[in-house]
Formats: sequence, structure tokens, C-alpha cells
Amino acid sequence: MNGFACKNPATVQAKDFSFTGLHIPGNTRNAIGSAVTAATVTQIPGLNTLGISMVRIDLAPWGINPPHTHPRATEILTVIEGSLEVGFVTSNPDNRLISKILQKGDVFVFPIGLIHYQRNVGNGNVVAIAALSSQNPGVITIANSIFGSKPDISADILAKAFQVDKSIVQQIQWRF
Repeated sequence: MNGFACKNPATVQAKDFSFTGLHIPGNTRNAIGSAVTAATVTQIPGLNTLGISMVRIDLAPWGINPPHTHPRATEILTVIEGSLEVGFVTSNPDNRLISKILQKGDVFVFPIGLIHYQRNVGNGNVVAIAALSSQNPGVITIANSIFGSKPDISADILAKAFQVDKSIVQQIQWRF
């Protein structure tokens, strides 16, 4: 039904309901300075049909978890360490930015399907844990989908949509 087969109840084991790894910092030595470690149905088969999952988000100083959306889940995030700017954009026609700086222990909710982001606003590392209301929340990173589609979305279309010169769109697409 959801792309994941249900296991035979007679053959399930403890390993189908556990995951080891959220205590391990993700590698943030990349262009965006962040890493996300998922604990979804892919890692924990026992989550199938239960409607929950979680992730660990690590951000280097000034790193970002770029604008993205979860098409199948609401997300609730808590900061374990550091200072984190979070925000989401409401839907059309308002497209209003709702943002806040969070500190250790603070919680923030991202409604299902809305574009949201996180940014470390401190000089130390940030660790956050987020719970999602789906065993398979999905993720669509906005820049990757727009500028990294295969085949490319026509540069003419993107130039008009973003109101920039076609050569700028082509430069961005080349990076993806």
C-alpha cells in the first residue's frame, strides 16, 4: 500500500524495531554545513504503517539545512545543543515567513508540506532532533528539485519564474 511490505508477524525480531546511530554526529564538512541522519521505515522496518519517524540534524557553525518540504509529514523539532534559526513559508497567496531563533530545549513545528529551513546562528555546532508524522515523510529540497532536475527544466522557464537572466539559471543548473 505505501511501498513497504508488511512483515510476517511470526518472523519479526527486535532488530525490526530498533536503530542505532542517532548518537553519532553527522558529517557537516560539505557545501551547506549540515547532515541529516534519518530513522524512518527504511532504517526501522517496524515503523511500517505506524505514522512516525525521526531524524537527527547536525549543523556546523553557520551551516544550513536548506529550504525543503516533507510532502507526507508534519515535523516537530527540538534543539539539543546550540542556537538555531528556523522558519517556514505559509502557502499562496500570502507566502509569509514565520521564523524564530531557538535555543537548547526549544521546540518548533513545521506544518505538513510547507517549505522550511534551519540555520545555525552560532559559533558552535547545533544538534537537533525532529519527529515526523509519517514513517516515510519524504523530502524535497527546493534548490535541488528546481535546478537539478533530470532532464533540466528549461532555462527560459526558470529565468522567467525567477525574473533573472537565462545565463544565471544555466550557471546554477551547471552546479547541480
